[in-house]
Amino acid sequence: MSRYEIRGAVQGDEEALLALARELNTVNLPNDRPHIQRLLADNQKSFAGDVPQNRRKYVFILWDRETGRAAGTSMIISQLGRRGAPYIYFDVQKEEKYAASVDKHFHHELLRIGFSYDGPTEIGGLVVAPDYRKAPERLGLLISYVRFLFIATHRRLFRDELLAELLPPLEPDGTSHLWEAVGRRFTDMSYAEADLLSSENKDFIRDLFPRDPIYVTLISPDARAVIGQVGAQTKGVEKMLRRVGFKYVNRVDPFDGGPHFTAATDEVTLVKATRTCTLGDPLPERALGARYLVARDVDGPPFFHAVDAHAVVEASPPDETPVLHLDSSAVNSLGLKAGDRVHCLPLH
Repeated sequence: MSRYEIRGAVQGDEEALLALARELNTVNLPNDRPHIQRLLADNQKSFAGDVPQNRRKYVFILWDRETGRAAGTSMIISQLGRRGAPYIYFDVQKEEKYAASVDKHFHHELLRIGFSYDGPTEIGGLVVAPDYRKAPERLGLLISYVRFLFIATHRRLFRDELLAELLPPLEPDGTSHLWEAVGRRFTDMSYAEADLLSSENKDFIRDLFPRDPIYVTLISPDARAVIGQVGAQTKGVEKMLRRVGFKYVNRVDPFDGGPHFTAATDEVTLVKATRTCTLGDPLPERALGARYLVARDVDGPPFFHAVDAHAVVEASPPDETPVLHLDSSAVNSLGLKAGDRVHCLPLH
């Protein structure tokens, strides 16, 4: 049986999620027990279809069966930006100034706050525990890719645009230079206070931040230097996103200046590569199948299971469901039988 599985998070995962949240305390996965409790409740309602489609949050756990620990997590927010809870960002704009009388010419960068009430699907909450990051199974890839497999196989639940917000360079103590230069001056809150509050309520950003553009020239050099930059801890994520079709869209987080990457959902290579198949006979023991992320939907918690496995997908006409031959270990791990409906995504 496979050592690792990915599944939908369940109520009993509270301590495991809190342990992961301590590794990367972010707005999607803050180190805050009440928030984690609400997130798990929302997650179960989302998988069960008990909340409106635009309010769903799906949380995935990468579970180490050998140690009984959570090795990582990731998340999908079905729609970031709706009535009552807008998607808020800074557009990074350019402005050119010239005065002929003194022959002075400047290129200025501006930050202009923006709001969307009909926003994209967000992929986020990606955390891998430090002692699992160098595992040969490339666990970060698995827990990241599972979101695209789920979106592809439940396409009607998600928007036509995907968004990923990346962390910028932060100080070792978590200080954000952009927040100190801008956000604190307009909210009288620390970065940690505002970040936690924004996970539940963004009204204060809309009400307190300036509507007029902010000239970057007027803020500190340290703050200017982080706008749209990717921090060292998320360089690998940026590389993966660019490889599968995302690009930076001159838009940043209003708290810390982290860049926003977007892609058309149906153009993401991982979405296009995902297939839904019928399970055929097991793969012969010594057959050299390709590496896939293989998943199935289940009724009731945890609602979704996936494992890393070797498999072969039979070529089939476009109008027929392909047949998947899967190694017996993965068949057992997922509790499958011949004829079952399974999803698969090639791993490269």
